[in-house]
Amino acid sequence: MVENIVIRLKNVDIFQQKHLVLSHVNLEIAKGEFLYLIGQSGSGKSSLLKIIYGDLYIANGEGLVAGFDLKKLRENEVPFLRRKLGIVFQDFHLLNDRSIQKNLEFALKATGWTDKGLIENRILDVLEKVGLRSKLTKMPHELSGGEQQRIVIARALLNDPEIILADEPTGNLDPATSEEIVLLLRDIAAAGTAILMATHDYQIIRNMPARIIKTADGALHDKVSI
Repeated sequence: MVENIVIRLKNVDIFQQKHLVLSHVNLEIAKGEFLYLIGQSGSGKSSLLKIIYGDLYIANGEGLVAGFDLKKLRENEVPFLRRKLGIVFQDFHLLNDRSIQKNLEFALKATGWTDKGLIENRILDVLEKVGLRSKLTKMPHELSGGEQQRIVIARALLNDPEIILADEPTGNLDPATSEEIVLLLRDIAAAGTAILMATHDYQIIRNMPARIIKTADGALHDKVSI
């Protein structure tokens, strides 16, 4: 059903500057779906993600992300689109000069939260979801790589997004920790937030199979196998 679709791209051509990166992209992602995005470096994975979070604009075709029409999206509306998205990076991007609580507080205030009580409750809620409520007052350097990535996932959940874009979230983690992170992302998807995970880790995909989309030869290929 239409209301269950959080991302729909139809016949979209994706350009980086004037260079056509991907042509005739068709993609639908439903609420609560978990899928992998694979492809060689330079094949268009990052450009696809940039289209979704409004960093690139579509010149032709149709695009709908979390209720926003990408063809009509104005620059001043991009922050509102991004509040509907969560983004998880490979390199954490935590602020190392402040505690986990202050990191999450900063992210909430940056997206318009002002009520102190609501901020405190939301922070505790997302830390509970990633199993790290006890780390509230820790500094990032006091946490393991896996714990830091869980905090990044908690940060991505703060505004109750419709979809999380996870860009190589296991790239800096050992295999066992990587599996824990993917299991956590799958649990989040099962609770209703769609997850699009870009990865080069084919072992993870083999261990935890799901729908795979692939950028290759200037196109996006859906439901591929590895």
